[in-house]
Amino acid sequence: MAKLKITFAGGANTATGSNFILEVGDRRLMIDCGLYQGEKMVDEINRQDFSYDLSKIDALFVTHGHLDHVGRIPKLYNDGYIGPIYSTPPTRDIGELIMMDSLSILSKDSEREGTEPIYEEKDVLAAIHNWHTQKYHEVLPISTSEGVLKVRFLDAGHIMGSSMVEFEINGKKIVFTGDLGNTPSPLLKDTEEIKDVTYLVMESVYGDRNHEDQDFRIQKLKDIINKTIKRGGTLMIPAFSIERTQEILYYINDFVENGLIPKCPIYLDSPLGINATAVYKKYQSDYMNTEVNSIIKSGDDIFSFKGLTLTKDKKDSQAINDDHGAKIIIAGSGMSSGGRIIHHEMRYLSDPKATLLMVGYQAVGTLGRRLQDGDKTVVVHGQEVKVKCEVDMIGGFSAHKDSDHLLGFVESSAESIKKVFIVLGEPKSSMFLGQRIVENYGLDITLPELGETVELDI
Repeated sequence: MAKLKITFAGGANTATGSNFILEVGDRRLMIDCGLYQGEKMVDEINRQDFSYDLSKIDALFVTHGHLDHVGRIPKLYNDGYIGPIYSTPPTRDIGELIMMDSLSILSKDSEREGTEPIYEEKDVLAAIHNWHTQKYHEVLPISTSEGVLKVRFLDAGHIMGSSMVEFEINGKKIVFTGDLGNTPSPLLKDTEEIKDVTYLVMESVYGDRNHEDQDFRIQKLKDIINKTIKRGGTLMIPAFSIERTQEILYYINDFVENGLIPKCPIYLDSPLGINATAVYKKYQSDYMNTEVNSIIKSGDDIFSFKGLTLTKDKKDSQAINDDHGAKIIIAGSGMSSGGRIIHHEMRYLSDPKATLLMVGYQAVGTLGRRLQDGDKTVVVHGQEVKVKCEVDMIGGFSAHKDSDHLLGFVESSAESIKKVFIVLGEPKSSMFLGQRIVENYGLDITLPELGETVELDI
């Protein structure tokens, strides 16, 4: 019987740093190569040498363009990798934006720390030069000593172009989920069902908790906007530049056009968010759901509305300080670990009229996590800031499936699955999800350790 090996080179016992190696016969294939995120982007673990021989990696498959899935790809090329990369077209475009943006942040952090950046612009350009695209369900055949391996991307419904990667050989399927979307999404198509899967490597970011339902989160967003504007305050929304920003714009567009919130200035203060929105517009007809495409065809630009200002340039961002009235600021980063939101937090966290609204996962060690946990004094850019503003959270805007939906995702292949590997989550989330899978489906589950290699029958 033929064998395959999976090495959990990243993303084990943590929600970030996605990086897996699949060995099938004489072929070694990588899935994702993400940055670890936490207290500092320039973390020692991101600087470490890769734990495998780059010259023996035949190809890299990327599930989606988030930093914790693509952030160390340029380091691969800086360290000697010369092979190809494969993903969907939107993932390539978003990945390029993310890598260039993180290069800027990493360079500034390295300068402050007195260290060398982990990669340079030439490495990002090398990655893009070697990056190939294929559509969902298009088969890429790879010859191996064990037979022909068929590789397909399936729609994960997480962000624009996000994918599960399915490898099929000798009638057996191995699926790496990447991150799974919070279906139904207001913008994207639903996460695809998986069928006849033999081995499943799945995420567990929200494995131990559920989101508010869609109607609740929309109403809560509207209520928070109205309450903050009524008291003349500033609503700060630290938002991930991809998917979260576009969802928030979509809902605020609806509120504005239907008179559901007071008129006020709304700033999208994120160059990356602005550029990512352009990618969404570029691919909207092929990758957005039917309802949104119908709205767009009716003539409604869902990402543009009265009162919205895009502040791409630094001087335009700084000019927001001159607006002393009630306003909404949407800015990156989503975990308050960098980006322009930091400057607004320095200014408004101590303002009792202001509101900080977090709309996504906050990794352990980030400023966002400390604010979510209720810290009343935080350090921002070396300055101590008292937290006097209202701090709120809407978990339902997460682009990740929650515990119930992760469990439901497994059901479609429960009869064929031999083993589930639970990754990309904090240990308590992974363990909780694993226990639910065992209790509901009786499947063999494991929580792999970082660096662990497992050998499986195919």
